[in-house]
Amino acid sequence: MPEHASSDGFFSPSKGVVLDGPSHEDEVDTVIIGNGPSALILSYILHGHIPFYIANPPHPDPLLHAQLKHAPSLLQADVVALTTHFSATRHSYSTQALPVNVLLDALVRPQGDLDGPQKPSNLEWRWLPDYSVSHVVLGRSVEPGGLWADADPVSIRTNLATLSYASMLSLPGYSFADHHRRITGDELPPFTRPPRRDLTAYLSTYPAAVGIDDAIRCNEEVWGIERVSDGFYIRSHRIHCRHLVLASGIFTHPIPPPPFLAALAALPALIRSPLPLTSPASLLVIGSGFTAADVILSASLEQHILHIFRWDPDHRPSPLRSCHPHAYPEYAEIYRLMKHAVAAQQPVTSRPKYRQRTSKSIRDGVYEGLPNVEVTDVQMGDGCTMVTLRRPDGTFMSRSVSRLSYAVGRRGSLSYLDTALRSEVLGETRNFTPEPMISGQTLRDKAMADLEVTRNVFVIGSLTGDSLIRYAYGGCVYAASMLITAAATTERKVNDPTIEFGSAVEDVDTSNLMRNVNTASRSIPKDRESLDISTGEVRQTTEPAVNPWMGCIWALLLEM
Repeated sequence: MPEHASSDGFFSPSKGVVLDGPSHEDEVDTVIIGNGPSALILSYILHGHIPFYIANPPHPDPLLHAQLKHAPSLLQADVVALTTHFSATRHSYSTQALPVNVLLDALVRPQGDLDGPQKPSNLEWRWLPDYSVSHVVLGRSVEPGGLWADADPVSIRTNLATLSYASMLSLPGYSFADHHRRITGDELPPFTRPPRRDLTAYLSTYPAAVGIDDAIRCNEEVWGIERVSDGFYIRSHRIHCRHLVLASGIFTHPIPPPPFLAALAALPALIRSPLPLTSPASLLVIGSGFTAADVILSASLEQHILHIFRWDPDHRPSPLRSCHPHAYPEYAEIYRLMKHAVAAQQPVTSRPKYRQRTSKSIRDGVYEGLPNVEVTDVQMGDGCTMVTLRRPDGTFMSRSVSRLSYAVGRRGSLSYLDTALRSEVLGETRNFTPEPMISGQTLRDKAMADLEVTRNVFVIGSLTGDSLIRYAYGGCVYAASMLITAAATTERKVNDPTIEFGSAVEDVDTSNLMRNVNTASRSIPKDRESLDISTGEVRQTTEPAVNPWMGCIWALLLEM
């Protein structure tokens, strides 16, 4: 098993020293909830590692290069100005991820999805310890890595390859290739999809490798976070903090089966049986995505598989459809099995003309696909269970099953926030009974406007709706820019007795990252403070008046 983080202490908000832990009330500037990849990236930045654009070699996008070469600090980047042209360029920029996440990904990987021995980057991390912010990372997982460090609740082999290439799973300061080289002594081959166990080991060793393990606390149950007059109070750990970052993700809780499958879900041999899974009765797999495919791939080749899945390619296609046979042969094969199961249930005259397979699947004879079939009855037996299934045409069939893998997805939870704070974050006021499950769409609209979803509360990682590790960088840089400037402003106010401590910092011009375009319509001159990243000074400036009509026109142009 990977090693635990080497320290379980806290940063002192003033000196950066390690405190003893939650035995007494502690104070820290920022608390990050969750210990997955996005939390680790943010902690790396808050330790004083600041991202800068490097212009040699120039970024292949000349417009992006022209704007960044004279203003290389990414903490002060104007994301709107830098990304407005993305949709009209010949470069392959994602149109699904948040602009700030696309921007940072484009700088980390200027060649896009290409992978190889020479992978130049236009981003470098400079250690500027004066910009560090006191913080602590609190996560449920027993080791750093979040979901990757948790035991999977379905039977999936840990030697299955990840979906992303290793370069897209790397965190700043210590890449997966660095880890591979340190462990094996060899260079990482290009286009490597590492086994999941290797990614788990990499993430668990990352904090110690980059020197951030002093802020990482694992295997922590967090609860009772509430807003107080000067920030937030975490009852479970008796910690006061000024800022809160939610990085708990949307994959912490598997979606439970419906009540009528409760008896089947309670089978003793369910999902925690040792692999390989072999039984005279069928392994019942319900789901049409990657998790269901992983369960099938993890089962013994002799194990009979009964696979129930939704088939609606026009409206809700399986994500397996996008898997190219050369890049993802294992998932493409499962999708082919699903397609042929659909064709087999249709009349001969109406069957679609799928390309005939040139080779047999290794699971021919043990895989039985049942598209759009419903479970109508479950009868428990001695050692196995009989399920009654209804086909789309209304006919019924029965099958004997020994185990169930209900693999229809995962959701997150914000139950660690008290009701009032949860209402702020979700933008709704109600009693949360039952506890709402958080998906990638729950906070997407808020994240599109600002990752500060309510005052001094930020979301990063998959809570923003972008679940890939490669798209975690942008949100972390944005949150860090806000936190670094707020910390500098707070320190200035503490050191200046004429400034009221605890006053709001909304007027601090932290950066232009994801600033709402409506700010262009300000028409009243306003004194603002801004952080000079090169000197560390907080400077007072006066913004000129802006014609409100010109501001509206500019906002419309940015949205076109």
